[in-house]
Amino acid sequence: MNILAPVRRDRVLVELPQCLRKEAALHVLKDFHPRVTCACQEHRTGTVGRFKISKVIVVGDLSVGKTCLINRFCKDTFDKNYKATIGVDFEMERFEVLGIPFSLQLWDTAGQERFKCIASTYYRGAQAIIIVFNLNDVASLEHTKQWLADALRENDPSSVLLFLVGSKKDLSTPAQYVLMERDALKVAQEMKAEYWAVSSLTGENVREFFFRVAALTFEANVLDELEKSGSRRIGDVVRISSDDNNLYLTANKKKPTCCP
Repeated sequence: MNILAPVRRDRVLVELPQCLRKEAALHVLKDFHPRVTCACQEHRTGTVGRFKISKVIVVGDLSVGKTCLINRFCKDTFDKNYKATIGVDFEMERFEVLGIPFSLQLWDTAGQERFKCIASTYYRGAQAIIIVFNLNDVASLEHTKQWLADALRENDPSSVLLFLVGSKKDLSTPAQYVLMERDALKVAQEMKAEYWAVSSLTGENVREFFFRVAALTFEANVLDELEKSGSRRIGDVVRISSDDNNLYLTANKKKPTCCP
């Protein structure tokens, strides 16, 4: 578990990465939603609410490479001496998005059947679900549907982002990958998930993938917070008074110039 990771100050963008095909993407917008950009600009140094941390769970069959995927991104390492995850483990990775500190809690869950009940207790409250399969194992792709169903039982399907990730791309021949990609894209579209193919051994697409997860979860959480707050701006002081209809007081009465 790494909770003291340095802040990743590389520019986190919502724009579609060049390595990701349009048909595999959740959306292809070139920039963050205007309300998100505005909220961050207005409160760059202040409190920005509950969206500072997003919980991301990583699920999939035993030995598909869940731990290796997380370790490649968080520690830039690859350990060939595979050890199965017992129960759950997690890493905390810190980012700076639009000038706002933001963290991903990456929950690495066990793929073994005997640990499934233990792992499932940690599914609740996820903002994103990453379902991993082995690009060289058709059965592991089929099993992603059940892993997703299990994870969604503990979460609201309408408020969670889904990512289908094919691992061990380095072991696939170009011909094999084309066939598997076709099937994976079909599964991803059925799930309404974004599809990625990565290699934890070489690091191919790993950094780009997690930056994409950070960008989309950050945007979704900010929009959700703004929706919940209604007309109240993030950081406003709440005054509780039974005889006052206006419960929200803002220190600065000036209205934001960029928010709709």
